[in-house]
Amino acid sequence: MSVTLETDEHKALRAAVAALGRRYGRDYVTRTLAEGRHLSELWSEAGKLGYLGVNLPEEYGGGGGGVAELAIVLEELGAAGSPLLMLVVSPAICGTVLARFGAEEQKRAWLPGLADGSRTMAFGITEPDAGSNSHRIATTARRDGADWLLTGRKVYVSGVDIADAVLIVGRTEDARTGRLKPCLFIVPPDADGFQRRPIDMELTAAEKQFELVLDDVRLPADALVGDEDAGLLQLFAGLNPERIMTAAFAIGMGRFALGRAVEYARERTVWKTPIGAHQAIAHPLAQAHIDLELARLMTQKAAFLYDAGDDVGAGEAANMAKYAAAEACVKAVDQSVHTLGGAGLTREYGLASLITAARVARIAPVSREMILNYVSHQTLGLPKSY
Repeated sequence: MSVTLETDEHKALRAAVAALGRRYGRDYVTRTLAEGRHLSELWSEAGKLGYLGVNLPEEYGGGGGGVAELAIVLEELGAAGSPLLMLVVSPAICGTVLARFGAEEQKRAWLPGLADGSRTMAFGITEPDAGSNSHRIATTARRDGADWLLTGRKVYVSGVDIADAVLIVGRTEDARTGRLKPCLFIVPPDADGFQRRPIDMELTAAEKQFELVLDDVRLPADALVGDEDAGLLQLFAGLNPERIMTAAFAIGMGRFALGRAVEYARERTVWKTPIGAHQAIAHPLAQAHIDLELARLMTQKAAFLYDAGDDVGAGEAANMAKYAAAEACVKAVDQSVHTLGGAGLTREYGLASLITAARVARIAPVSREMILNYVSHQTLGLPKSY
């Protein structure tokens, strides 16, 4: 029995996006960062070609595909050295949540722009004292007549400076139980009481990180996304694609680093022999390739389950994919830099900055330790220590 992991359409999408990525490449990213600009040219062209909204419904200007297709886009751009981190946030998290749970007016207002790249949405969940633990989020929304008043703080929110709105995770009081429950709100960054402060990161990236302070930000009733009583379901509908896309981001980065190392190992000659002929060089690179391929398989499984509507199965697979891809990426980048020796730390090869960037996949959007907790509790049925 033959098993098709990717359709012909998927393969064609990979080839097309890879070609776009090569036209820009690592040099474009390095040059744009040095100029202090965003990757707006690549973002705009990817949007016009339909790649940014490939997962969004056709009736709202998207490609009618799923997270599987969007993950291909991010992976191939990353493999070319020019990943777009906001793909994880704007179309994957925010676009998915709005497409699945948004009101018709919200879909018409946001999805076409998210699909063609003319509008961007950031996502705010992490808090100083809660991390990404949705049960400890302190940002609260209370009713004031027909409006909502939103108060709280968020940290490590990507791309607020280029966002037309931020999808904020807050908590509202359940009228029946008095307990706080998660809800999602579309918040314009120019609203009264909304403040942003850039976080000084050593990470080299076009997408800046921000701390947000929301002080009684007044929002209309229609700022609430979906059903007030289904906030947790809606939240995880966005978090599973986030994990899948982070895995794709990591795999693409690992592939780029590995490609540079393999090319170098073929050409760099010592004692008349390419260094790639030596097993001490070749075997670790082969292992890195194997690990990246295995991580891609789990990422494909997670995307398939999510797009098929199996949220529970996708949750497990998405966490595993994110863990596997992050580990594979860190090892691939480390081995690639090591293969080049001193050259691996030069700007010429564009690998040194990836040492820091690769760690992001281990840390965000959830740490590898929390994924191990998830698997040990949810999959293996082991007791909790907390």
